[in-house]
Amino acid sequence: MAESGFGGWGGSSGNGRTTPEIVFTNVRVLDGTGQQPFTADVTVAGNRIKTIARSGGGSGYGSSFGSGSSWGSSASGRHTVDGRGMTLMPGLIDAHLHLSWNNAPGVNPIQMMPIEEHMLNCVYMAKTVLDAGFTAGYGAAAAKPRLDVVIRDAIRSGKVPGPRYTAAGPEITALGGLGDASLPHIPHEGLNLGIVVCGVEDVRRKVRELMKWGVDTIKINLSGEEIAGMGGEENQFTEEEVACAVSEAKMRGRRVAAHARSKESVQRCIKHGIEIIYHASYTDEQTLDMLEANKDKHFVAPGLAWLINTARNAAEYGIKPGTPLTDAYERELEHAIDSMQKMHKRGIRVLIGGDYGFAWTPHGTNAKDLEYFVDMVGFSPMDAIRAGTYYGGQIMGMGNELGQIKEGYLADMLLVDGDPLTDVKMLQDPSRIVAIMQDGKFHKAPNPDRAPLRMSA
Repeated sequence: MAESGFGGWGGSSGNGRTTPEIVFTNVRVLDGTGQQPFTADVTVAGNRIKTIARSGGGSGYGSSFGSGSSWGSSASGRHTVDGRGMTLMPGLIDAHLHLSWNNAPGVNPIQMMPIEEHMLNCVYMAKTVLDAGFTAGYGAAAAKPRLDVVIRDAIRSGKVPGPRYTAAGPEITALGGLGDASLPHIPHEGLNLGIVVCGVEDVRRKVRELMKWGVDTIKINLSGEEIAGMGGEENQFTEEEVACAVSEAKMRGRRVAAHARSKESVQRCIKHGIEIIYHASYTDEQTLDMLEANKDKHFVAPGLAWLINTARNAAEYGIKPGTPLTDAYERELEHAIDSMQKMHKRGIRVLIGGDYGFAWTPHGTNAKDLEYFVDMVGFSPMDAIRAGTYYGGQIMGMGNELGQIKEGYLADMLLVDGDPLTDVKMLQDPSRIVAIMQDGKFHKAPNPDRAPLRMSA
């Protein structure tokens, strides 16, 4: 996908009207690059950041911090938001997002929802994720063939609120592998969360079908999953099958992602040019060396929330700590944390995105990934936020216009009542996210009742 892959969001509204400028004054800009925050006034024109005017106030808070923002408009129609020292930062970006995951208690139950209700559920989940401050997300697989395509297009056209989104199809899985849920005595494709294939020509046909349906990304399950009865260190697919899937996708300009927990599956991603690597829990020095040598070609989204909460917080759904299943996930979590620590030190791009959308990892709690990165992997708050903004713009294929507070970039921004660099957990609190702007428009506007309106001069 080219950097302009989300071009449908850019440009003018096409209605010939001029959108009033919006000016954020007296804000502390956390620009997403890893640079220290600075005080500035930020002007938005249309759907872009027009200017960033730094002030001499340094990076500290004003005396009014915490009392809410004031905002209003002048007779000329220019809108002003007085941030009063609050933090203005890029919207968060989830690198491993399943909008069709319906907060079900397990993998297989996701597929059991009838398609009509499932599509409505996607609409609900899209708004839930945007309400949580995630203005973009990379689609990591769909429960049914066109759910991602339809919700992507509905969001782009403005019909429903949601994060900027790339569409994947169902995961491509090997016969008997992760995603093949049909029973031996009931060989019914409708039971499967994935698209089951066997052999090179079967792979070729299914990849071509997915591209016909309009997906942006082909997702292939290269390794197993403990909860599905196939361990994370087990592998599926032949080299020829993997090569066929990647060749077909790239011939038509699609990207490829992989469910890859084992070291062998990660190495296959590198060998075959699969850009997006989900999980990568089990690595060794050889695998890390290979990733580091190709670190500008790959993204890693470990999905820690799934490991943590499946191991520790799913007892009410029958997954109790101290059982063989949770012990297996505790073991994988230990390996995953070690792998991510080593990747981070080597400069490999590790992104937030925790595989949310299960009963014990519900949509809307996606910002917990920032906490996990800081508390469990040892990222600094700055590095965790960079993983959820700057790198997020890159995985979206929009690194030249998304994921930063920068002149000319798309105006996807959060106004936060507090300093996330002192405590990233505040980004889990909707009351601390005073405003959510996407594409230059407020999804959540500052509440005028929090403080008296101040009119622009």
